[in-house]
Amino acid sequence: MCPLKTRQAFVYNINLFFAKDMSQSFGKRKSIRLKEFNYSSAGFYFVTICTDDKIHLFGKIIDNEVRLNTAGRIAQECWSEIPVHYPRVKLDVFTIMPNHVHGILIIENHANTRAQDIVPLQSQYQKTLSGSIGAIVRGYKIGVSKWFQQNTQIKDVWQKNYYEHVIRKEESLLKIQEYILNNPASWEKDGFFCENYLE
Repeated sequence: MCPLKTRQAFVYNINLFFAKDMSQSFGKRKSIRLKEFNYSSAGFYFVTICTDDKIHLFGKIIDNEVRLNTAGRIAQECWSEIPVHYPRVKLDVFTIMPNHVHGILIIENHANTRAQDIVPLQSQYQKTLSGSIGAIVRGYKIGVSKWFQQNTQIKDVWQKNYYEHVIRKEESLLKIQEYILNNPASWEKDGFFCENYLE
């Protein structure tokens, strides 16, 4: 095991790397997808979805741990059910943060790619293919948003875009897993950190 200071430095540095990359991507209105890349192809994908205006909809960080509220537990449940709607997809590590969701999705190489009970729509950023990362994210957003619309006065739950990173190397996978698992402990250093609490 690495010493605590070394571990903290590693987490802080990788946190800065991904936070800068993601904040730049979220700030752009043009497409952040890789041109000509098939996002329904088998592989590992790191996905981040942020709430509208970074409002803390899903809970709080207390003592370096996420304390989910009811909405946060719904967001967690919907994420856990992604493989039910998309049989090709397996879940790796993920975390529900107060104003965003981090997760690694694994798409397996099977023939049947169509989601059950979710009809993906085209967006201005990417022609959404059935079973693609775009379709999965859209379906997840719809599921969480539906709960908010039925149980709260909140209508705009998510930012329009999302961040995705195609994981091509095991080293990158390990670093991203570390980043996700340590996200609550490094919350105040995170690029998504703000004090935009829900009133």
